[in-house]
Amino acid sequence: MPLIVLSSFVLLLIVWWLTQPVRLAHRRRQLVAQPFPAAWREILKRNVPLVRSLPADLQLKLKKSIQVFVGEKNFIGCGGLRITDEIRVTVAAQACLLVLGHQAYFYPKVHEILVYPDAFVVNRVYTDSVGVLQNQSQVLSGESWAHGQVILSWSDARDGAAVADDGRNVVIHEFAHQLDQANGYANGAPDLVSQARYQRWSRVFGAEFVRLQESLASGEGALLDRYAATSPAEFFAVSSEVFFEQPRYMAAELPAVYGELVGFYRLDPLSWS
Repeated sequence: MPLIVLSSFVLLLIVWWLTQPVRLAHRRRQLVAQPFPAAWREILKRNVPLVRSLPADLQLKLKKSIQVFVGEKNFIGCGGLRITDEIRVTVAAQACLLVLGHQAYFYPKVHEILVYPDAFVVNRVYTDSVGVLQNQSQVLSGESWAHGQVILSWSDARDGAAVADDGRNVVIHEFAHQLDQANGYANGAPDLVSQARYQRWSRVFGAEFVRLQESLASGEGALLDRYAATSPAEFFAVSSEVFFEQPRYMAAELPAVYGELVGFYRLDPLSWS
């Protein structure tokens, strides 16, 4: 390839790369400039009752976020499932709820959302305590991968949205993992900007994580599902489910955790009721 042609090609690549943010912003403006489809509005009313509790300004922002999310993410049906607008809008509404308090954040690392009709089986190989490789099968309703994929069971995603106050929501759970994975693998501490906030978060969440494990070990009940006690990452994801769906209970029983989540999500679900 002649040097002048190669130089022109490289220059075009550089220009294309540098103008990506401008082109992305333009495309998003086009998406939100479209009227929110009436059929989508009916899907929200029917499938995601939590939306009705939002203040009017957040409802409008959520609808615009849904338009961008649906326009940018690739939904893939698995196990014979055909992707419909009902699936796209129901999942998008729950995922976008988590980032309503953040400016123009649409999970940039998430490229694909794989949706199964029901719970799906994942086969994994692990090393046991004596160093022998073992096969393990797990039945899951959702999974979040660090390299840009979220896997969901449609029946669980639909049911989790339908009951808006039980503290169980697989879409919120898996997209909380995506926020946790924004800077690497999930460890229970999403991007908190400052070192001081990381230190406070670690102190609050660490103490409540240990307290939950101790409560479960002694046979006591707990607000959070016992799955939250399996790792700091799961503690954050389960706490996020309860934060959005049972804010009154969390604020009363886990006020320090609730306060940290209000600061991170920049939302206060208590004010919606």
